[in-house]
Amino acid sequence: MLTIKKLTKTLGGRTLLREAEMSINWGERVALVGPNGAGKSTLFRMILDEDSPDEGTIERDDYAITGYLPQEAGEPTDETVIEIAMGITPEMIGILRTMREYEAKNDHSHPDFAKAQDQFNHLNGYQLEPKAKKILAGLGFKQDDFHKPARTFSGGWVMRAHLAQLLVMEPDLLMLDEPTNHLDLLSLLWLQRYLLNYSGAILMISHDRDFMDTIIETVVEIDPDAAKLISYTGNYSAFLAQRDARFEQQTQAYRNQNKEIEGHQEFIDRFRQIGSKAAQVQSRIKFLEKLERIEKPRAPRKPFRFTFPQPPRSNQKVMELSKVGQSYGEKRIYKDLDLTIERGDRIVLVGPNGSGKSTLLKILAGLIPIDAGKREPGYATKLGYYSQHRIESLNENNTVLEEVMGCCSTLRDEDARSILGTFLFRRTDVEKRCGILSGGEKSRLNLVKFLVDPPNLLLMDEPTTHLDILSIDSLVNALKGYEGTLVFISHDVHFIRTLAETTLHINDGIVTRYTGGYDYFLEKSGLNDDRGAVTA
Repeated sequence: MLTIKKLTKTLGGRTLLREAEMSINWGERVALVGPNGAGKSTLFRMILDEDSPDEGTIERDDYAITGYLPQEAGEPTDETVIEIAMGITPEMIGILRTMREYEAKNDHSHPDFAKAQDQFNHLNGYQLEPKAKKILAGLGFKQDDFHKPARTFSGGWVMRAHLAQLLVMEPDLLMLDEPTNHLDLLSLLWLQRYLLNYSGAILMISHDRDFMDTIIETVVEIDPDAAKLISYTGNYSAFLAQRDARFEQQTQAYRNQNKEIEGHQEFIDRFRQIGSKAAQVQSRIKFLEKLERIEKPRAPRKPFRFTFPQPPRSNQKVMELSKVGQSYGEKRIYKDLDLTIERGDRIVLVGPNGSGKSTLLKILAGLIPIDAGKREPGYATKLGYYSQHRIESLNENNTVLEEVMGCCSTLRDEDARSILGTFLFRRTDVEKRCGILSGGEKSRLNLVKFLVDPPNLLLMDEPTTHLDILSIDSLVNALKGYEGTLVFISHDVHFIRTLAETTLHINDGIVTRYTGGYDYFLEKSGLNDDRGAVTA
């Protein structure tokens, strides 16, 4: 279906790929991985003919249809959600709107309605629409949303509509760039199950380890040191094990060759001046000159481990909500909510988008006034709230490094630089002034500041956004050693599975507590079957 041969690409003076090769077969499920900046998105653009290689070829099957989901969609238009999902032409949009106009008038006998109905049927609309509605429902849209203009939704919901369009289209090669970024946990579970039964080939870039482990059967790594594409059979966890084994083999081969070179060189140095050994010396010199030297392999990047300062000890009761009520206008979110959080709890909030997860986190943080009831923090509770949408006040004149160093008096310069590097701040980035950072950079810097001076109640809303897999693993390691109380929202299943010990399922204002890990919650809630995932 897709074959890449001897592909070379240089960008900004750096060679991303050098004579790289890979292939994707019909129905194969492939993940493209590599550190940020390795060239994953560049390779996607070349496959899509949006960029050209310096050398080499990309061959596609003439009959294969390719569909692509970028990380961000363009500006939404007046198209409705269902129109986007159906992927219909302007002609089809006109037909649909004519049909709805007469349906609203209950005038099914009008000639224009009959004509539009015939045209709709001829264009396969009656098959497309139910399929699109089913997929939209799986991705979290309510039935009332289907006919609303896309411009009335946030960018994340518009991306879901475009993802639905691709799934309705069923391309032979489905290319996905971070498809889980805009999904809540339940929509992600639905998509995961849907893709398991997808008949076409899949090529994806993702930072969601569990998502890849479930779906992927081949991992192609962009090795930034060799500028090569290296293929591994199996899912992401299998790739990690194989890559480590490959490094050990390369290291052993490098050592063996060095030992061999040292032996030849020792012989040359010892017998160079002895005439009877001249032929053997020359033979070994020529051997070393022709020998293709094995480069010293670089160890795979690993999550950064750092012993973070522990927070002050809280009381046993960290936070209590009693009979809390909360509404937005006429929409009631919570009524008579009782919730107690105790020292050492590790709680994940799950539920469909709009169910009130972020609202509950903000109530706990004291960021929004409650309509009724009481919010009582423990006497010794030191609270910290992290949100991808809330940028903590930074000193705009400080550099990134100065901002972090100022949080903790015992933090060493080299440790601060290593932590920042793990969270995607490169060497030159740490000297940037905070005032010129992007929104994503400010969020990541805010996250680092929490880690070097943690509160004893840490409230986190989607902390893995803007992070690559290595950074997520580093964050997981930090939070595993954290001795305070943690309440968080995340759609990253690996993150949840590793850290959560209690699950609060929120739906229609009802909070159900599951005292157990993520898998226990799935089993007890009934969300581990297809029906639960689709209707959630």
